[in-house]
Amino acid sequence: MDNLLDTIGAIEDASWTWVGIPVILVVGLYLTVRTGLVQVRHVPDMFRSITDKATRDENGRTRSLSAFQTFTITASARVGTGNIAGVAGAIAMGGPGAVFWMWVMAIFNSAASFVESTLAQLYKVRRFDTFKGGPAYYIERGLGSRSGGIVFAVIFIFCFALSFTSLQANTIVDAVTGAAGELGMADTTGLGWILAVLLTVLTGVVVLAGLRRVAQVTQRVVPLMAMLYILLGLVVVAFNIEQLPAVFGMIFGEAFNFTSAAGGAFGAMIMAGVQRGMFSNEAGMGSVPNVAATADVSHPVKQGLVQTLGVYLDTLIICSVTAFIILVTFPEASVRAETNVGGELTQEALSANFGAFGALALALIILLLAFTSILGNYSYGEMNVLFISRSEKTRKIFAAVLTAVVFIGAIIPVDLAWAIAGVTMVIIAMFNLVVITLLGGTAVKLLKHYEAQKKQGIDPIFFASDMPELRNIECWTAEDMADHQPQSDSHHSQH
Repeated sequence: MDNLLDTIGAIEDASWTWVGIPVILVVGLYLTVRTGLVQVRHVPDMFRSITDKATRDENGRTRSLSAFQTFTITASARVGTGNIAGVAGAIAMGGPGAVFWMWVMAIFNSAASFVESTLAQLYKVRRFDTFKGGPAYYIERGLGSRSGGIVFAVIFIFCFALSFTSLQANTIVDAVTGAAGELGMADTTGLGWILAVLLTVLTGVVVLAGLRRVAQVTQRVVPLMAMLYILLGLVVVAFNIEQLPAVFGMIFGEAFNFTSAAGGAFGAMIMAGVQRGMFSNEAGMGSVPNVAATADVSHPVKQGLVQTLGVYLDTLIICSVTAFIILVTFPEASVRAETNVGGELTQEALSANFGAFGALALALIILLLAFTSILGNYSYGEMNVLFISRSEKTRKIFAAVLTAVVFIGAIIPVDLAWAIAGVTMVIIAMFNLVVITLLGGTAVKLLKHYEAQKKQGIDPIFFASDMPELRNIECWTAEDMADHQPQSDSHHSQH
């Protein structure tokens, strides 16, 4: 097992150092410039777009998921292991300065999130009472390559849906058994196996029911758990308020500590911040667009803005809460210890402030957030399975396989789970970043269309006929958009 871990770890380090970090930096900067800093200019519109309601059919049933439902599903996949264990790992590997680079990459890379989710909306297709889409679909329809879409879908299913699901299950067991240890349980092996079985059963019950059931669960659980975690963080900061100036000093001071570059520490800090940041917010990774496509909105750009807001919520708020919990509690340099690759560092910090209650509270938060992340990952995988085959039987086979992966992930060593996730993440991210760079011009056209209508005081609405040069558009006809158009709006009356 140690040899396997060493091999995967070496591959992970090399792939991120020589491919992942350079591509993420270049594409993030390029799309930020190309979109005119959309992620900063349109923050107010992000909040307005999230409140858009899904239209209803003649029976009163929503035609698909609302903007808020897709936001909570994608947040359920984002807000989880990466925010708690991922940030702790970044600080352990790269020191406090890694937090600064997480913030920087969240802002720059959110342009990639805008582009990928806007494209997913444009090229979405119908399926029963909802929509489906994602990178496989915009590769097929935007780049004209069905085979390219299938390759992406297959890689995505194995590299993201299954690998990351394994990691989420692993983190749940790690957190709960850690809390049990804090309460005095000497041997937590049996508890780990019980949790593995319970997680497997619960996952199977929900995912076999399909995407709407996932939405129903996540829109209730995610906001509550996120607020509880933020509240805990604020209390910890209040307990240690005198440490806060020093913490900011460490974050910004060590972020530009170039003198450590010769020893490799500076590079390790950058890699830890970028890698764990991307794992947390998933911007540009090609995961979020799979659910962003299912939203029933009046303009593709609206969902691009909603998912950009998701990056900010994830990294600038929730990841920052984790960083402050750790750094105000353990300001000494020993937080760099590489033994804490999971959520143990966060758990220790909460225990130091709240005693056993802190460990228990974090275990509950991780349990629910990581479980909803498993459901979010299922949603992502389902879109790619359905791209390859529209058979309901195929969807259920995937649901069963993902359920089995939950069990496997729950019992493997935590180091191995993180190493596998690190390697698979760089593969799928590089594929998607190249694609959205090629299709970036289309997203920019849509953004200009959106902004032109905003200047006229119109709630933006898009019709495929507005841009006849775009091909393979299925879901933006006048008939599709009739329910989104106010009766008094004559701007598109010709449609």
